[in-house]
Amino acid sequence: MAVPAQPTKNTFAALSACFTRDLAALISEDAPHDPSPNEFIDLVARVRDVLNPAGVDLDDAVVHLTEALNGPGDDQRELLAQARTHLRNAVEATR
Repeated sequence: MAVPAQPTKNTFAALSACFTRDLAALISEDAPHDPSPNEFIDLVARVRDVLNPAGVDLDDAVVHLTEALNGPGDDQRELLAQARTHLRNAVEATR
């Protein structure tokens, strides 16, 4: 029987590496260096709170990231893929 993958720092690190700099720039913050999963989720939430037009995508991203971090590993890959889509849409909407 296969053991389901559990959320790891590496999974979040790859996702945050793609978006941390862009998200921090949207709210005129310095990008945190190598943020933990919780720090990355906090950054996304801060950006969501500042940006109303892209807020819906960021709200959904926060939900998916939090569920991937705290929920069962079975859904991690799908939740992170959904979060990535919402993050990408939010960043593109602000350009």
